[in-house]
Amino acid sequence: MEFVTTETVPGREIEEALGIARGNTVKARNVGRDITQSIRNITGGELKAYSELLTDARDEALERMADDARSMDADAVVNVRLESSQIANGGSEVIAYGTAVRLR
Repeated sequence: MEFVTTETVPGREIEEALGIARGNTVKARNVGRDITQSIRNITGGELKAYSELLTDARDEALERMADDARSMDADAVVNVRLESSQIANGGSEVIAYGTAVRLR
């Protein structure tokens, strides 16, 4: 399964657009991370535990989008986008979406 952020897959021709493929996940912080990251926030520097949490969430959202595209018999997803938002105190949603396509 190919993912691209462009409207076409380089070197390939789109035969058919199949619809929107999407995948999302909601991840929450935990108390242990909050304590250690609060200390890091005071002293400065990257909040690595949160960076890792968001990286895992993005990877999971992309994998779920790929599963959705496969269920449509797609070869690729074009115009892939990722968004995140806070949906609860301490919880964030990451969604991946794009157009599932069949290639020639």
